[in-house]
Amino acid sequence: MPKQQDKHSIQAWSLINRKYLGKGVRVKRFRKPTRCQVRNRVLLAVLMANDIKLSQLAEKLSISSRSVSAWVYEGRIPGNTNLEKTCNTLGYPHHILFNEEVVRRSPLICQPAPSRFMKRTVTRSPVKNRILAGLCMVHDISVTDVSHWIGVHPGTFRKWLHQGTVPSQTFQDQAEQFFRIPKSILFADAMLKK
Repeated sequence: MPKQQDKHSIQAWSLINRKYLGKGVRVKRFRKPTRCQVRNRVLLAVLMANDIKLSQLAEKLSISSRSVSAWVYEGRIPGNTNLEKTCNTLGYPHHILFNEEVVRRSPLICQPAPSRFMKRTVTRSPVKNRILAGLCMVHDISVTDVSHWIGVHPGTFRKWLHQGTVPSQTFQDQAEQFFRIPKSILFADAMLKK
């Protein structure tokens, strides 16, 4: 008998909610995550700087989008065939995109909503250092904020992004300390072109 009362009270509340709120009692089927924890910041930075969605990369590689999201959010390293395909598609060697030491030491960050400021920076003028620009997008920090924290003028930091210039050893060390990613990866775009 109590089970019928519970069922009856749920139905009654459902009718009340429909009457006053226009909606019944609904249970969401899937939880929609608002933030994701990022493990492979370099891969996500390259994807964000090139404006490639995880599902688009998965489609290009003919694999599931779940696999690509595991690479980014869980820090998994793909198998040899997918590793080669990904590196060829994005144009970076595997020791930059899937550096196990960087992924293992990487702090877990929560990816915020996409930064409109950095989107404008990437779309308005050509970006030569996509990894550095993408990392600013991943962390949702502006060029001015990063330049102040590193201790360089914002115009100089923009030269690193847009012209692909390699800074002095001191500023490379400060950028490495700030992002916690080796300078060989941070400035790989400029160094690979030399």
